[in-house]
Amino acid sequence: MCGIIGIVGSNGNVNQAIYDALTVIQHRGQDAAGIVTCDKGKFHLRKANGLVRDVFKTRHMRGLTGKMGVGHVRYPTAGCSSTAEAQPFYVNSPYGIALAHNGNLTNAEHLKDELFREDLRHINTESDSEVLLNVFAHELQQAGKLRIDEHDIFKAVSGVHRRCRGGYAAVAMITGYGMVAFRDPYGIRPVVFGKRETEYGPEYMVSSESVALDALGFELIRDIAPGEAIFIRSDGELFTHQCIEAPTYSPCIFEFVYLARPDSIIDDISVYKARLRMGEQLAEKILREYPEHDIDVVIPIPDTSRTSALPLAYNLGVKYREGFIKNRYIGRTFIMPGQQQRKKSVRQKLNVIDLEFSGKNVLLVDDSIVRGTTSSQIIKMAREAGAKKVYFASAAPAVRYPNVYGIDMPAVEELLAHNRSDDEVAAEIGADWVVYQDLDGLVQSVLRETTAVKGFDTSCFTGEYVTGDITPEYLEGLELRRNDSAKDCSDIGEASEIGLHNDNT
Repeated sequence: MCGIIGIVGSNGNVNQAIYDALTVIQHRGQDAAGIVTCDKGKFHLRKANGLVRDVFKTRHMRGLTGKMGVGHVRYPTAGCSSTAEAQPFYVNSPYGIALAHNGNLTNAEHLKDELFREDLRHINTESDSEVLLNVFAHELQQAGKLRIDEHDIFKAVSGVHRRCRGGYAAVAMITGYGMVAFRDPYGIRPVVFGKRETEYGPEYMVSSESVALDALGFELIRDIAPGEAIFIRSDGELFTHQCIEAPTYSPCIFEFVYLARPDSIIDDISVYKARLRMGEQLAEKILREYPEHDIDVVIPIPDTSRTSALPLAYNLGVKYREGFIKNRYIGRTFIMPGQQQRKKSVRQKLNVIDLEFSGKNVLLVDDSIVRGTTSSQIIKMAREAGAKKVYFASAAPAVRYPNVYGIDMPAVEELLAHNRSDDEVAAEIGADWVVYQDLDGLVQSVLRETTAVKGFDTSCFTGEYVTGDITPEYLEGLELRRNDSAKDCSDIGEASEIGLHNDNT
């Protein structure tokens, strides 16, 4: 899970707009941030580990000139946190291309070998985003001419779809031409685009989530369709093209559960309304399974589960209360690399209001249970605050399988629900009982008849992968790359900059 931004302006520098947009989608990645702009045929890049506000200072922004740019916020799904793998990435041939990517290529190792042996391209990092960039660059080079147009660019994207597997949404700048954005043939990872009119002409923006467009005053046009590419020429003219013959609309359902902001619209579906319906569906299940429940109060674990917890409490006919106060200066524990860091952050992130727990039977609501690290510590905090009984509800089904399309749901041995019953999960996290959303209930909550979406990638719940290329051997290799021990390293790294500004301090 990362966040991508691309802006083609009509006048003046776009660096501040990209910065502002990245802060809006900071929830998609806290590990590193980067911006690259294009001005008079030259790229200007700043990227480093850290939050957006920490990576970009005034001296860096002065160097990021140009009316076209790409931004990225990263969280790593594999390997260590390293500035070398921060995005955007850049290649000088052909034409000069800079790219930012959200997702995961499931055939990255094969492509890396193919790029070296057949395309004569060198990959310098362990990032599959660099692989994606080089595949696109090679396909674009096949045009074999000094000046290219939108047809050449769309043909190159078709080549990317032919060679790449997995989930990916990408935005790239081509020096002297404009900006291209494209989405994998299944639409697994989200990406939208919008437009605003200015006195100098139209401006376009590409973003992982619509909320960034809202914040900057762009009107949402629509999502980029599965397999589709859009090209925005540097003079502001927009071209769109479907780059494969038979796309399949299967977006990742976990975006609606946890990843996206509630005020975003993804694939014409309101994340907020989907989460409201999750709470209603979950209430129905609790009333079926525990008709004589003794719940006194429903308390959400902030922030993602609040939207689901409200209709859940209403439909159960019990009180809704805020029992935890969140320290907003602590990042999202789900996307922190390393179990020790996640454990440490839970206590720093949440503080208990004792009077909401003392002497009560409490139903805690969370969006999901992945590793169980947060859940077990929060349940312990509730008991320490005086709760008589602690029940736990998950707005999502049990996460039993790895996610391979760009979400850090890693080795199966780190997934709490893998090979455990609900009672065993409850015992493991210290709850009196645990209730999960049914998969059918989740799908009904998200699926709307008004959209082109007919189904979702639900692989982390079912183990069925929509791309159809995931083998046990692949999952075994993924486990070695993604488990917590593989991330237990400290590579602070140096900031990277090219172009006008070279001060790394």
